[in-house]
Amino acid sequence: MCFAPAYIPVSDSTAPITTPCASSSSAEPQLLVGKTVAITGGATGIGRAIALKMSQHGANVCVNYLGASQDEAEISTLGQAIEANRRGSFLAVAGDISQAQTSQDLVAAAVQAFGKLDVLVSNAGVCEFADFLTLPEALYQRTVRTNLDGAFYATQAAAAQMKAQGAGGSIIGISSISALVGGARQTHYTPTKAGVLSLMQSTAAALGSYGIRCNAILPGTIRTQLNEADLRDRAKKAYMEGRIPLGRTGVPDDVAGPAVFLASDLSRYVTGAQLLVDGGLFVNLQ
Repeated sequence: MCFAPAYIPVSDSTAPITTPCASSSSAEPQLLVGKTVAITGGATGIGRAIALKMSQHGANVCVNYLGASQDEAEISTLGQAIEANRRGSFLAVAGDISQAQTSQDLVAAAVQAFGKLDVLVSNAGVCEFADFLTLPEALYQRTVRTNLDGAFYATQAAAAQMKAQGAGGSIIGISSISALVGGARQTHYTPTKAGVLSLMQSTAAALGSYGIRCNAILPGTIRTQLNEADLRDRAKKAYMEGRIPLGRTGVPDDVAGPAVFLASDLSRYVTGAQLLVDGGLFVNLQ
């Protein structure tokens, strides 16, 4: 279903922010001052943490979210936190990222509000475990269209705007450790994350002449709403943590710092790269 764009103002509510990165040290240098960032799937989880962290580093933030009723409270509190950093620096645009028009609307809204687009974080994704032999076609199609089609459309729309501006830019695809390994109940999911990684590699080659950098972040086991039910199993959680050299599963803020690095000029000669953010899990799979 395609949602018409909805521009969400910040309310006066003071509901608490529960994301770990809602506060920052005033001594921390700001790496994204003057930049405008668009983030898909920014209401919760990794996308929300990235939005907050990039705001703390001085960026204007334009967030896409699906538009479901349960997202409205999350978007409201996210807007309050970002506006507390700097008034007039937040915009939320509702829409189904699996539809190409949604990405075009997101980019247009960011440019209309803030004058330009410097960074795209393609983060929106779904993950529902299922048995391969009985996998419903609808689940397969929803996963591919959201995770891979959505990333393609968002990257294409952002790149077109960045090329027109003539000043380069940074595109960050949130892939997964699942792009590199298999998963028995993720046969519909892992190919989409491998696709996001490949998309960033190919667009790095396609867009380098315009000064547009494209890189992928590959999170490991990060505690978000997508896997919270799975990690309630204490035995499974203990098993996962035992395989991670750093001894814990990740939180969304663990991914936000690397995203800031790839968005900033500190990574100005980095493109086509893949950055594992997994606590060492991948190198300890033997």
